[in-house]
Amino acid sequence: MPDLRDTLPAAVDAALPAARADLETLVRIPSIWADPDHAEDTRRSAEAIAGLARAAGAADVRVLSVEDGAPAVVASWPAPEGAPTILLYAHHDVQPTGGDEHWTSPPFEPTERGGRLYGRGAADDKAGVLTHLTVLRAYQAVQGGPPIGVTLFIEGEEESGSPTLTAFLAEHRDLLACDAIVIADSANPAVDVPALTTSLRGLVDLTIEVAMLERPVHSGVYGGPVGDALTALCRTLASLHDELGEVAVGGLAQGTSAAPDFDEATFRSDVGLLDGVELIGTGTIPERSWQKPAVAVLGIDAPRVDEVSNVLLPRARAAVSLRLAPGDDTRKAQDALAEHLKAHVPWGAKVTITPGHGIAEPFSLDAAGSVYDMARRAFADAYGNDVVEVGVGGSIPFIAEFARTFPGAAVLVTGVGDPASRWHGIDESVHLGMFRTAVLAEAYLLAELAG
Repeated sequence: MPDLRDTLPAAVDAALPAARADLETLVRIPSIWADPDHAEDTRRSAEAIAGLARAAGAADVRVLSVEDGAPAVVASWPAPEGAPTILLYAHHDVQPTGGDEHWTSPPFEPTERGGRLYGRGAADDKAGVLTHLTVLRAYQAVQGGPPIGVTLFIEGEEESGSPTLTAFLAEHRDLLACDAIVIADSANPAVDVPALTTSLRGLVDLTIEVAMLERPVHSGVYGGPVGDALTALCRTLASLHDELGEVAVGGLAQGTSAAPDFDEATFRSDVGLLDGVELIGTGTIPERSWQKPAVAVLGIDAPRVDEVSNVLLPRARAAVSLRLAPGDDTRKAQDALAEHLKAHVPWGAKVTITPGHGIAEPFSLDAAGSVYDMARRAFADAYGNDVVEVGVGGSIPFIAEFARTFPGAAVLVTGVGDPASRWHGIDESVHLGMFRTAVLAEAYLLAELAG
């Protein structure tokens, strides 16, 4: 009788055409939960995934939400006697497009070019959704179902910061109880190099408003002795970095990384940095990206250039985002950012700081233990290369929430993206060859967990 693992590559390959078609179907649904105009699209997306879970043999499928929350899908394949249960997580909501006109092909019309499938959500995170479902279809074909218990949890508001996830986990904790968790919402450093993400930066944000005048006044008559709020705001924001580009806000945590430095030319190409533009900060690129804080001005309320008048602006406002190194505290960091800005407002201008709601705790884990060893074997067998441990500069706030809710479960953070995927950006895509490998790796992992 053939070993279970020996049957999986052919089963995965047989399941891929339908998986590709279903991924394209999901990409065509503009499930932008953050935009109220797409609330119904997000519900259509959830219902479509629920249908795919039923077709993959789930014993129980539910579309659930808590008050003010997005629709999520929870489906279950009960564990055989004595077998563990794994929770497979992904999310089906997507980012806004950033302007359809900037895309090479329409963002919600999946298009293949050069072995990659382009479309909003193709990588983040509908490829994660289909990775899980394709594994389950492969096992359905091989032996009628997975060799261990599986709970599929597809969230609908991750791109909005998972604001109701805490309430959702509290209400449905028993339904989601598990021995291990696979979160398919990260990325690999290359299409043929598998990764386990072991650290994530946190996130805080705020809005700063600078006021100098009761009303706009003529820039010619009063300019000189009287300043304008927008210039004062710009000078304040310029204080956030020192001359090397290091974050100048005091009291923030910083770490180091033993990871090999990235090739700068490749990194610049992946980012799309213009010729002659310098990298900012100090240390290796992994340290700057994963283990040090980063601050950015995300937006400014100001008149459009083609709509200006010759007046001194009385007020100006900006949104500021701060990424936190693992080990930092969100409340202390948000306070430190606010105090820094207040201290650097020039000319006695009045300042108002409004804390934002985009709070995400930084997270790190020690990937040691039998489940992680099994994952390393499974992923190395599928990819043909050893697993590397990586950090992620972005924030995935729900991971810490999962770890708190299920403290005995090993958390494996994986993904179906690579540096060329352009998550959240223009021309987002997933590498189709890596998608196949990611499915096989997860199928091998379930076999490992089954012993």
